[in-house]
Amino acid sequence: MSRPALSEYQHLASGKVRELYRIDEHHLLFVATDRISAFDYILDSQIPDKGRILTAMSVFFFDLVEAPNHLAGPPDDPRIPDEVLGRALVVRQLEMMPVECVARGYLTGSGLLDYQATGSLCGIPLPPGLVEASKFANPVFTPATKAEIGAHDENISLAQVIDLVGPVRAGQLRDRTMATYVQAADHALTKGIIIADTKFEFGVDEHGNLILADEVFTPDSSRYWPAEHYRAGVVQESFDKQFVRNWLTGPESGWDRAGELPPPTLPQDVIDATRSRYIEAYERISGLSFDDWVGPGA
Repeated sequence: MSRPALSEYQHLASGKVRELYRIDEHHLLFVATDRISAFDYILDSQIPDKGRILTAMSVFFFDLVEAPNHLAGPPDDPRIPDEVLGRALVVRQLEMMPVECVARGYLTGSGLLDYQATGSLCGIPLPPGLVEASKFANPVFTPATKAEIGAHDENISLAQVIDLVGPVRAGQLRDRTMATYVQAADHALTKGIIIADTKFEFGVDEHGNLILADEVFTPDSSRYWPAEHYRAGVVQESFDKQFVRNWLTGPESGWDRAGELPPPTLPQDVIDATRSRYIEAYERISGLSFDDWVGPGA
């Protein structure tokens, strides 16, 4: 039986990295591209195989963690067109929650900026004297708004989440976020990798159940640090797109983040190194070979 063509499905939406199509009344096709975004820009450079890596990593972690998820078929589901095989998943349609659910085990990124400005993070007071990459005594839930493409997610407090979705659902989002993060971070640490932080999206099914959706624990949505090199007070080496961010804000790019021009094209060595880092993260954490993943090139 031949697979359908992608053109047979209705295109619903484009994100920074993903495309969404309708399969039928209850199912969607969730397609990851090789696009990469940074600082709220979609770069004009692509990372070869990135869509397949993100999909492989998500499938591994959806299987690992206990949270119910939106997958509605295997990675080689016959409803997936050949042209996107390996970087697409059949998922259930859900009513998505209007909150980015972020779990942080370490202080970095926008969390560090908030802390330096206010001494707190998303309304949570933090101890004085913390530095880049400080480890929290306990992971913290730091939700954010969902921004449109080109806009920036803004950190918000739990009280603001309650205003958006109500106290019961807010508590469920917080508890599910933290339990899922801890479970995955504990696993990654056994493979020599720190998951410093990550973000989730959740939806609600027709029965009112909270469902983990979108991507999970990919190098796009998480910060991966090699545990053997971890040292508080400095920017960490990474297996994620922080590598691209660091190049863009470094002297070689010549780009002014505060200016009005978009980021420059990535040089080939940065593209190749980013691909290698993404693959290494997948292979170290999963114990699987990326060469065995489904789709073109497998």
